[in-house]
Amino acid sequence: MPGHQLAPDIPDQNPDSPDADPGKPSPDPTATATASADPSASADGHSPDPADVLEAERAHLAASRAALRAMREHAQSLSADAAGDWVSQQVLQGLLDQRVAALADHPDTPLFFGRLDRSGDDDLPHTIHVGRRHVHDDSSRPLVIDWRAPVSRAFYQARPSDPMGVRRRRRFGFQGGALTAYEDEPLDQGTTLQESRILTEEIERPRTGPMRDIVATIQPDQDEIVRADLGSTVCVQGAPGTGKTAVGLHRAAYLLFTHREKLSRSGVMIVGPNRAFLSYISSVLPALGEVRVDQKTVAGILGDHTAHEDAAVATLKGDARMAPVLHRALWLHISKPEEGLLITRGVNRFRVPDHEVREIVASLRGTTRYGPGRAALAQRLAHAVLVRMEQRGESPDDRVQDAVARSKPVKQLMDAVWPRVTPQQVLFRLLSDGEFLARAARDGLTAEERRTLLWPKPPRSWKSAKWSAADAALLDELGDLIERTPMLGHVVVDEAQDLSAMQLRALGRRCRTGSATVLGDLAQGTTPWSARSWEEVLHHLGFTEGMVTELTLGFRVPREVLDFAARLLPSVAPALAAPRSLRPGAGSLSVLRADDLTSAVAAAVQRTAAREGSIGLIAADASVPAFSAALTSRGVVHDVLGPDSSPGERLSLIPATLAKGLEYDHVIVVEPADIVAAEDRGLARLYVVLTRAVTSLTVLHTADLPAQLTGAGT
Repeated sequence: MPGHQLAPDIPDQNPDSPDADPGKPSPDPTATATASADPSASADGHSPDPADVLEAERAHLAASRAALRAMREHAQSLSADAAGDWVSQQVLQGLLDQRVAALADHPDTPLFFGRLDRSGDDDLPHTIHVGRRHVHDDSSRPLVIDWRAPVSRAFYQARPSDPMGVRRRRRFGFQGGALTAYEDEPLDQGTTLQESRILTEEIERPRTGPMRDIVATIQPDQDEIVRADLGSTVCVQGAPGTGKTAVGLHRAAYLLFTHREKLSRSGVMIVGPNRAFLSYISSVLPALGEVRVDQKTVAGILGDHTAHEDAAVATLKGDARMAPVLHRALWLHISKPEEGLLITRGVNRFRVPDHEVREIVASLRGTTRYGPGRAALAQRLAHAVLVRMEQRGESPDDRVQDAVARSKPVKQLMDAVWPRVTPQQVLFRLLSDGEFLARAARDGLTAEERRTLLWPKPPRSWKSAKWSAADAALLDELGDLIERTPMLGHVVVDEAQDLSAMQLRALGRRCRTGSATVLGDLAQGTTPWSARSWEEVLHHLGFTEGMVTELTLGFRVPREVLDFAARLLPSVAPALAAPRSLRPGAGSLSVLRADDLTSAVAAAVQRTAAREGSIGLIAADASVPAFSAALTSRGVVHDVLGPDSSPGERLSLIPATLAKGLEYDHVIVVEPADIVAAEDRGLARLYVVLTRAVTSLTVLHTADLPAQLTGAGT
């Protein structure tokens, strides 16, 4: 291969390996392709024996693993007893435990995946091995440099036109944890880089189990997003297979590395669409040494409320117009004081007249949150009493003011004028009292919309109310109006196009003084309130200056499959550019009409099982139980993916509504017409389903395919 040197040793994949793809020829172990001008050439002009180079790199890998073990053993030997008190000991022990966990070696994961031979005259090493974490020997000599370090950027960005001080980039091929091959790319020769076989095979490697990291295959445009500054909010519109989720996770890892002290205090959170998705991505950050990142669903943040609700009601509750309605509903609980305050202390009586009480309440109303405002009112009333004490020659101190603020007359006045309320109490009143809703809504909602919001049969009290997922965002909004929501340093939001305006507001206030990474695909919006633009999403999050970037070049989904699914784009997202794939994928798509769908599914599963990799059988949610029973009756081992489960078998039966964000080597989609008919945005759901395949897609149907897929709708 021109411009590369390949090691003539064990191939990256062999036919007997569990990672091999029978449909792909294995590299010839006797291949001796060399670079036309090899920068590793020795002084006599001869290139070194690739077998010797490979052996030297294996020795470096062994030394690096030994050094990592020594680093972990040293961390394990440290004791928290040196801390002064019990609390400090617990904190220190927690930090030590995290350090030990971060230094864990994963035998099946390459410790490094690349090498840079630099030509610079600076103090940095001339040879750098780039890997998932930093490793040094007992003399503090770096053996592996973290991929997030500034010097490692050249591994992803260097090219012959801008070598960035690098004369050669070397990529390594691994099978499990064993180094099996290497490939050199000269960067200072002015030659055009050829396609990297190792890079291509790593991208196309069959996937089993959870999502894996992509540190070895990050592309330059992805790297720019990953390394964006902490102060920047980045929004990524990513077509299927472009790696947007992986980019978001690696950005979180990069920011934690670069701003460790700040983010260790404020925290980083990953927000995903469901627990199955979070389970799928759960191994990525720990593999990169980051074990302190919360990963939650929106329901996990706002409250897992599951009461059924009509889509029209949920859509209205998710509308941004609900924010001012909630604000007014809360502050309507404050009433105009009709009486003054009378405090008796011993034989003395101190009176604050009603007009002064009204002035105090008016000065506080709307200038602070409801809870702090209530506390401030008690102190302001007590202060007014102390002024009168001083006018009579007394010398009250702060303890007297606190006692007055806690006194029964002040509490009674507070309860009458500025009552203590909970978010549940306010929302209950809003949804059950038409007159109160009309006062809070003013002209922000129509009469018909107000009737839509009201409960047909209100619960007896707020304590017995059953809340929905849409209610959860409203309760969170009210909670923030009462007491400030704790904030994070950075939030990564995946599948953000499916969140309502009120849900986005809830996430945005959790990073109000931080930043966010927003990921999604407008074409995959499947909720009734799906966003139509990323500017709209950023506005609801509270980031008016976020950077929107688009990834259209796919690395995972074969071109033949992606082009087939893209026929739906004019109907679901006409403003988006059609995605492109680097992988031709000839023969990857099969569309079959069947007379007996159950038999066709069983036959397709049997055919697909003969190939390497994971299998996802996707059907409309209502059809999943019947297909599962049919597979079980035929003795086909499989699992059924649920909202809270993760796949454990090679074959997974997946409800269409849970397919988003997941990937399988082989996907079998059953009856697209049923998937489309199941919901209002069924075509968008079908687009999601059709783009889950990494190697092959089989579409089985008895009913006619949607017209957009056949061309009849164009």
